[in-house]
Amino acid sequence: MALGLSPLKSLLPSLCGAVLFYSRFPLPARWPVTFERIARWSPLVGLALGGSLTLGLSLLALGGCPPEIRAVFAVAFWVLSAGGLHLDGLADTADGLQIKDPQRRLEVMRDSHTGAYGAMAIALILWAKGMALLALLNLGGAWGWLLTLTWGWARWGQVGAIAWFPYLRTEGKGLIHRRTLEVPEDLLWGLGCLGLTALVWGIFQPGDWELLLGATILGLGIPPGIAFLLAWRLGGHTGDSYGAVVEIAEALLLSLYGWLLASF
Repeated sequence: MALGLSPLKSLLPSLCGAVLFYSRFPLPARWPVTFERIARWSPLVGLALGGSLTLGLSLLALGGCPPEIRAVFAVAFWVLSAGGLHLDGLADTADGLQIKDPQRRLEVMRDSHTGAYGAMAIALILWAKGMALLALLNLGGAWGWLLTLTWGWARWGQVGAIAWFPYLRTEGKGLIHRRTLEVPEDLLWGLGCLGLTALVWGIFQPGDWELLLGATILGLGIPPGIAFLLAWRLGGHTGDSYGAVVEIAEALLLSLYGWLLASF
């Protein structure tokens, strides 16, 4: 029995660390926590948050809540569930992208004050998420699966950014992700969670296989593509741009998923 539980015991601390780092949901104080190799759990945490949001929106629909109000609640949950972690990174990245000098750019991104471009980026992303989600809710059908997968795929793109591109700082919260990530194992962890979620969708709704295939192709392509574009512009990644990958990928995937759902 002890041998069977030991692998689980070795994984539990990093899973707890991922929950505490990537969300604002508390855990019992006595649970073991480490922040090493937590990036591998990021897609799973995203799927759990996205699934929770889907469940909440479904319950609100049963209570007669209109789609517009549900979309407002969803965007609020999006921000509060992670404490604005990724939005802060998006804002800093947007401010930094306006600076041509690499060293000065990193200083601007490190500054805790949000500039004009950062504020505009946050407003645009939240608006895009709200409108795209409203479209999904009005279309119905498989909106819940698409919403849940959006959270997971966006965070898998973040893991790709950590794995594939150099880290631009010698310190910072994002450095521990880069130092402790194991490739390709940690990429496959997230891919396995996403694949299992897609499999469950296919089992429960076998008529959606074309939609599922299209959603998977977009999930495999869009988040890594955003990670690549940001790395190309910045010369690599920082903890801030990791957050930007998540936010941009979520907004773009949600929009494309709405378009995809409307075509079926």
